Amino acid sequence: MSSSRLEGFVGLIGARCWQTRLSEIRALCASGPRAGQANRQRYAVEMAVARLLRQPTVAASPTERLLGRIAEDIADTADTLSPSGRDRLIQLLHECLSGSNTLIPVFHLVRTAMLQRSRGFEVSFTGLDAQTPYDLLLRRDNIEAEVACDVFNAEEGRGVHRGAWFRLADRVDPDLQIWLAAHPGRYLLKMTLPLGLRGALHDPATDNETLAVLHQRIRAMLEAKTRQDYDEAIVLRLDPLLLAGAQAEDMGLISSLRREFGPEAHLSVTTAGNGIFVMAARAGQENEVAIAIRRRLAALAPSRLTGDRPGILAMFVEDTDRTEWRGLRERLELEGEARQFMTNPEARPVVAVSFASRLELFDLGEPDAAAEGEIRFRNPGHPAAGVPALAPAVMSSV
Repeated sequence: MSSSRLEGFVGLIGARCWQTRLSEIRALCASGPRAGQANRQRYAVEMAVARLLRQPTVAASPTERLLGRIAEDIADTADTLSPSGRDRLIQLLHECLSGSNTLIPVFHLVRTAMLQRSRGFEVSFTGLDAQTPYDLLLRRDNIEAEVACDVFNAEEGRGVHRGAWFRLADRVDPDLQIWLAAHPGRYLLKMTLPLGLRGALHDPATDNETLAVLHQRIRAMLEAKTRQDYDEAIVLRLDPLLLAGAQAEDMGLISSLRREFGPEAHLSVTTAGNGIFVMAARAGQENEVAIAIRRRLAALAPSRLTGDRPGILAMFVEDTDRTEWRGLRERLELEGEARQFMTNPEARPVVAVSFASRLELFDLGEPDAAAEGEIRFRNPGHPAAGVPALAPAVMSSV
């Protein structure tokens, strides 16, 4: 890992902008035990690059090395662009380092280019250089293909947002500590939220009304020592925690809760002495992450691909954990929605759709990560679906 090349990456951003962003990230990571941990995961790319720059002589993890190589490739890419293209890359980096954004979009873009080069394609960043609606132009054996890169946040398909849940759990935690001190025991607060719970993880100042109301109703319920509270928006029920599984510090409790409430449940555990208070929440309907992805594909294809060449939609599915990502694949939800999309008129310019998550970006080498760095589905109805030169980029991987 070359510290000078990493410094070139930061040089594109500007040292002052970079340090300001790191300060903002550190503040977000200190926003509460649950939200803080979620923010550390959210900004893992930024923190990995910062660690490599701060301690270049300390052995880096495989994930840090990979992210460092992508950062270096971003700096190298800047040197290949036209002056206006370089300016657009710098602007993109600044956008990724502002507000609620992360570096994921630019890392996904450059990593996609790296993957295609490794498959024998010549890659041009036409989106930056020429402001084409697509991001990359692939060439191989006199065949060209357009690639549009996009980041989809899985929160769009959830009734209960993880960000809002983490912040709620952090807000309620002091009340639960007081409750357990006065009422030692094991408790389970089950919540059903028919209207959902939405809110941003990254901005603690933007608590929405639903979050504040729910917090107040939980507090009032505890103070009144009632067992249930409900209306059309919120159903709360407090019961003894009867699940087998010894202590809260054991992973056995979380595993038991997950088996009991399913993969879509939002869970939080608070302890005080020997007391345990579990909160488990679900939306009023099942998550529709894959369906929301299909809708995004239908919106992207006509706006990001010209139809003059075969088009590839390279999707990065953000804010999904290992269990959810595995489930989307094993239950064939991603495949089913992708193939349904390909039967629609909007998919006419699309020869393939690919999906990646942080598991693939971080190259964790685990069974839950796609072996080829992405999951691909080819559109058999596209005229170029069978062109051998495009096979490495479009052949279905499952």
